[in-house]
Amino acid sequence: MSSLSAFPIAARWPAQHPERLQLYSVPTPNGVKVSIALEEIELPYEPHAIDIGKNESWTPEFLSLNPNGKIPAIIDPDGPGGKPFGLFESGAILLYLAEKTGLLLPRGAAARYETIQWVFFQMAAVGPMFGQVGYFYKFAGREIEDKRPLERYRAESKRLLGVLETRLDGRRWIMGDEYTIADISLLGWVRNLIGFYGARDLVAFDDLERVPSWLDRCLARPAVQRGLEIPKRP
Repeated sequence: MSSLSAFPIAARWPAQHPERLQLYSVPTPNGVKVSIALEEIELPYEPHAIDIGKNESWTPEFLSLNPNGKIPAIIDPDGPGGKPFGLFESGAILLYLAEKTGLLLPRGAAARYETIQWVFFQMAAVGPMFGQVGYFYKFAGREIEDKRPLERYRAESKRLLGVLETRLDGRRWIMGDEYTIADISLLGWVRNLIGFYGARDLVAFDDLERVPSWLDRCLARPAVQRGLEIPKRP
């Protein structure tokens, strides 16, 4: 196994256990995807808290790993070919961890791609739309007098919840009986929408039947409970 010396980020956030996977993150809806997955698969890792409030994700060291300046990012010291491997984008990291360990992703080709399809649904639709609701409903955007942007994102977020409600008809998890990275990718965003963003009534969350029950099942998992708190915020 090679050292992490080739990665500038490892100089700013030194590894106490360089033989373990290194996670650079903060427990946001995107960040917890990776910490939850790591807790679920029980792969040894070392978390590093990135203080996004102090713009640490825009430092040269962090940008050397993720030029887009966003958390989460990882370095796997035992990557493909046994060489250290850096990766960013939460969806890509979920796929990497699932394929590396053979867990949280169905083995059959059809079910595998169906799972990936729902991860992409979260990445392309749920995350961006729910995030806009947060901006226009909770943060600076709420001061904008024109409420058409908020209404647009509220309506689209409500529609997306309806897509999940339909998908969960007769299913315990997004993929049926098997809990997968599809559930992990979505749960933090749904939790954030009705919790931190305070948009539960705005999107009529309690009018749904299956999505709230699914979220409760997700949040009851011990690995999810642990992953939601990792890394500890600075």
